[in-house]
Amino acid sequence: MLSQPPLWLIVVAFVCMIGPLVFFHELGHYLVGRLFGVGAETFSIGFGREVAGWTDRSGTRWKIGWLPLGGYVRFVGDENVASTPSREIPPELKARSFHHKPVWQRFLIVLAGPMANFLLAIVIFSAFFLAFGAPRTNVVGEIQPNSAASAAGLQPGDTIVAIGGRSTNSFMDIRNYVVLRPGQKVAVRFERSGTVREVPVTLQSDVTTDEFGQKFERGLLGIYPASSALQRVSIPGAVGLGAENTFQLTRLMVEGVGQIITGRRSVKEIGGPLKIAQVAGQRAKLGALEFITLAALISINLGFINLLPVPMLDGGHLFFYAVEAIRRRPVSVQAQEWAFRGGLALLFALLLFTTVNDLGSFGVWERLGRLIG
Repeated sequence: MLSQPPLWLIVVAFVCMIGPLVFFHELGHYLVGRLFGVGAETFSIGFGREVAGWTDRSGTRWKIGWLPLGGYVRFVGDENVASTPSREIPPELKARSFHHKPVWQRFLIVLAGPMANFLLAIVIFSAFFLAFGAPRTNVVGEIQPNSAASAAGLQPGDTIVAIGGRSTNSFMDIRNYVVLRPGQKVAVRFERSGTVREVPVTLQSDVTTDEFGQKFERGLLGIYPASSALQRVSIPGAVGLGAENTFQLTRLMVEGVGQIITGRRSVKEIGGPLKIAQVAGQRAKLGALEFITLAALISINLGFINLLPVPMLDGGHLFFYAVEAIRRRPVSVQAQEWAFRGGLALLFALLLFTTVNDLGSFGVWERLGRLIG
């Protein structure tokens, strides 16, 4: 078991991961905004007092804030960093004002941020597939004794074509589906001697421990691939696999959130900035490839979270623009302000909750209880 990374490495890894991911997210907003002729007053990585910055020829202030937990682009016509419409916009600025653009353009500008995060993940995964190859087999090579697969009658040489109605082109697809469903009953469709069959399988589960002693529950089918070799792929093939992998991981996140909401997984599994920082430090200690892979996962997470219909997030703005398109008139500024205040309160509550969770996962509350006891 490896020791935990030092605090300095955790801090450096967190900043080096979150900074570029936020930059790409905000760059998506910025570039599409400029494409539609919207002026940008501020491009900020981080919040709070400016640590460093400069002003470009178009008048945009590019800066770094001292609190590296997000960022924003403040367009012409924004009253604040939440993109609330300014009550008074000079006539000469209306042509460059974000809020005076057609609703479809505002929708695309806001959507571009999360999409930039998904695109970044696709680029990272595609580069990995090009450099190292891709797992392409879904043929069973070995059945683990006393496993779920053994009990269901699966045999070496079977080709797993689908699990739970979801096609499985590789063992990566199989693992992604199985790992989130410990103890669940699923339908496994496989091909044997040219005949496609389907059997019900009750997945097993275990608690695994990673290199740093952290424990995770996972579902188990009990099969191994016929070949562990990675196959080389072309550039188009790598991009396609990168996009597919990004989609599958996004689906896993959606399913994970659904399982937490329905009570099938514990809310203690929800992590916040402290947990992300710890994991970033751990992956950095394991090497550059592990760190970059985590960056791709966090980028997907950032894009997914920002699409949730919560005021203050991109998804909240997209919801308002969808309502505006249907009603043929914008939601009132007062209603947006109240919604953003509620969204801000929700985000602060979530931050507090995840911080408590993170401290619990670090053993803080347990140690405190022993001190008090």
